[in-house]
Amino acid sequence: MAIDKSKVAVGFIVAGVLTVFFGTVLAFVGPLIIDDQIVKNTMIDPKNEMSYTMWKDIPVPFYMSVYFFHILNPKELLKGEKPMVEQRGPYVYRKRCQKDNITFHPNNTVSYREYRKYFFEPAMSNGTESDFVTIPNMLVLGAAVMMENLPFAVRLMISATFKTFNEGPFLNKTVGELMWGYDSGLVDFLNTYLPGMLPSSGKFGLFAEFNNSNTGLFTIFTGKDDIRKVHKVDSWNGLTELNYWRTPQCNMINGTAGQMWPPFMTKESTLPFYSPDACRSMDLVYQRPGEMHGIPLYRYVAPKTLFANGTDYSPNEGFCPCRQSGLLNVSSCRHNSPVFISHPHFFNADPVLLDYVQGLSPSEENHGLFIDIHPQTGVPLNVAIRLQLNLYMKRVSGITETGKISEVVMPMIWFEESGYIDGPILKTFHTSLVVLPAVMEYMQYGFISLGLATIIIAALVHYKVKKSRTNTANISTEVEKTGKNKLDGSAASEGNTSTSSEERDTLLPDKTD
Repeated sequence: MAIDKSKVAVGFIVAGVLTVFFGTVLAFVGPLIIDDQIVKNTMIDPKNEMSYTMWKDIPVPFYMSVYFFHILNPKELLKGEKPMVEQRGPYVYRKRCQKDNITFHPNNTVSYREYRKYFFEPAMSNGTESDFVTIPNMLVLGAAVMMENLPFAVRLMISATFKTFNEGPFLNKTVGELMWGYDSGLVDFLNTYLPGMLPSSGKFGLFAEFNNSNTGLFTIFTGKDDIRKVHKVDSWNGLTELNYWRTPQCNMINGTAGQMWPPFMTKESTLPFYSPDACRSMDLVYQRPGEMHGIPLYRYVAPKTLFANGTDYSPNEGFCPCRQSGLLNVSSCRHNSPVFISHPHFFNADPVLLDYVQGLSPSEENHGLFIDIHPQTGVPLNVAIRLQLNLYMKRVSGITETGKISEVVMPMIWFEESGYIDGPILKTFHTSLVVLPAVMEYMQYGFISLGLATIIIAALVHYKVKKSRTNTANISTEVEKTGKNKLDGSAASEGNTSTSSEERDTLLPDKTD
């Protein structure tokens, strides 16, 4: 049985049209399918095993690197000379975060407390926790500033108390003691007779209240009713706004808890989050696109206005009383001690702050704060939160421990909390969010290309078959015409022959005559 090539070609043309149609539909439906999967997987829901586990118990290793500003000239500083410092470190600690007391609520929110622990990593550190470092004594120099407006007689008594407990203006202690606490007779005395004056009831250390502690009771949105609200803070310790600052805007609790953000970010999106350690909300801004192991990302950085004073940036007026731009006064949430937060080495701060202290050299590469976000999911791929702790100190009459110290904002330590996605998590992330979308995109273009190629080839075959049939039909017609003409010619020839014979008979004489 002969195959009708024309019908086969038509069949292929139909198949090609359907393939192009499927590829076109896939081009529109594919991104919607991917977005739907992102919504399902970024929602805080125990049914989403991988993403929920990642949110509950962050599998990515996080590290805190601490740098101390070791004072080189403590005696000269007491005489009013400019302080000279030398950066020591980093002293690196692995940070373990785990959420507990997780409770889901009917209004599509979830409450939790996040507990944190720190473990020293000798191999990653430049030194040990046994290293001795000299820094300002916050108990003396901080208290002196806090007491400067009390009666002179009271200040004399405070100075006598410092002497009784052998507390001087500077501490020379090990890194471990400065970080996690040391025994102090003065601390015991204050906790006994002035309870609540110090942040810790045990040993006094810069990070004593951080280790084995939680960041407070967070209540955040799950995103179940609106994915644009996922991870955003509804309340912190039952508060929907703070009471540390002087304006409602500065007291607002904005953004997320600082670990993940809503998906589908654009270059116009910002990165707001609330930091209990900084006692305020902060907002990072888009800087540039980038890539990490083939995964696209957006880099967000702190704007120059983040720690600007109220004079340079009026919305920050509520964070005052302010000093130079680049300093955040956190005394209102740190028991009124004269403590300021800034970027390390006074990066992005008023240059006059660098003039007060020798030994600082700020740079964006080493001291800038950034978060690299995968914009489609709102998941951080690479994080470096860098902050510096400073003590405002000055000479206070009546408190002899302050000597002739010049008025200065003195850097004590700076720390970097960093982490990045790697290992199996990165592979899963890459497969789900880079490979599969790329495969789907290639498939849609593949189907469209295949369909168009099929249509063109089938159309050419159909055209050739049609043309071949037409040529064959024309040849047959010509053959028939030629044959008929030959037959007519033969008949005419025969007729002509008969006539000639008759004529010849008529013309010739009769032989019988």
